Amino acid sequence: MSQHALLSAGCKAWRSITCPRSELRLDLTLGCGQTFRWRETADGHWTGVMRGKVWTLTQTEDMLWYYVYNHQKNPGTENRQKQKVEEKEQLLVKMSKRMIDIKQEEVGMCTVMSETDNKEEDLLRDYFQLDVKLGDLYRNWGTVDPHFKHTANIFTGVRLLRQDPVECLFSFICSSNNHISRIQGMVDRLCQTLGTLLCKLDDVAYHDFPPLQDLTDPSVEMRLRDLGFGYRARFLQQSSQTIVNSHGPDWLHLLRSAPYLQTRDALRTLPGVGLKVADCVCLMSLDKFEALPVDTHVWQIAKRDYNFAAGNSQKTLTDRVYKEIGDFFRKLWGPYAGWAQSVLFCADLKKFQKLREEIPVMKDEKTELKNKMKKRRHEGYTQEQKREKGNKHQRS
Repeated sequence: MSQHALLSAGCKAWRSITCPRSELRLDLTLGCGQTFRWRETADGHWTGVMRGKVWTLTQTEDMLWYYVYNHQKNPGTENRQKQKVEEKEQLLVKMSKRMIDIKQEEVGMCTVMSETDNKEEDLLRDYFQLDVKLGDLYRNWGTVDPHFKHTANIFTGVRLLRQDPVECLFSFICSSNNHISRIQGMVDRLCQTLGTLLCKLDDVAYHDFPPLQDLTDPSVEMRLRDLGFGYRARFLQQSSQTIVNSHGPDWLHLLRSAPYLQTRDALRTLPGVGLKVADCVCLMSLDKFEALPVDTHVWQIAKRDYNFAAGNSQKTLTDRVYKEIGDFFRKLWGPYAGWAQSVLFCADLKKFQKLREEIPVMKDEKTELKNKMKKRRHEGYTQEQKREKGNKHQRS
């Protein structure tokens, strides 16, 4: 039976990319709730499904290491996915013609291969958006935001993923009134029920995310309700049906080239998609880096750490307050505001509380931040007074 790979085992199939921890921390990036497909399967080793492949990732101080498990494709149903030994051998012979180094490490469902091309590296670079220089962004945000600066000294390497838009959308439809571990369970059950089995490692089955078309069948809603999805089951089925019937299967990917607000408004026409879900999809899969999802965590951060006063008398987050919080942080952090927000969101999660306790209390910086906030509010108030006086003068 196949086992989860370990870097310490020294297998030749491990490959690496130069990437310091300051540019990427796997534990924070994969564990902060922007993706629900990764699990820590050994100390510092994360295994999950991405771009139709099963990966194990780990890192040393300056290197990102990755191990790809290639599966045998089978157009049949899940219980027919095990191939006969003869068929597997024939397939391997064919594949050897375009592979230089093939390492077979199991007798079951999975075969581990090391290719000489850069396909997997390109997929990984795109997924983690390694062309974005995170260290430069951290320095820029720290210059304008003292609170961010001393938080980021501990929470380094929190990077936004570029996920598949279909997987991202339907994962976040599951996030309504939910917490991270429960969302992970729902996404796992969705993939196990409707997705293709890719391989098994230590008795853990890894499935691909189901194709959009497979979610449109009317029977999907009842199947998902039986799996504990509740009202979200209807949203999943109806949204997939709306996309396929009204827009086409490539619609979500095409939204990557549309303006941010136009994209967000388009997503909000789907059942079960409100402002927050739409912004999550925009930010985490559609290249809209200014998108800034606001939930109760972010609202509390704005009030507690930035003296944001709007909506203090309200118990629920209204659309108006949502917009004001987003505009506030976009003005503070600039065009990559969504990336900066993800760092503070990560730092606010209970699962990283021990790490958060390492952040020093910087009274001088808090005072500096309060003064900056007061100055901005005063400037806004003064400009409003000037406009009001101008309007009165025009009326007189």
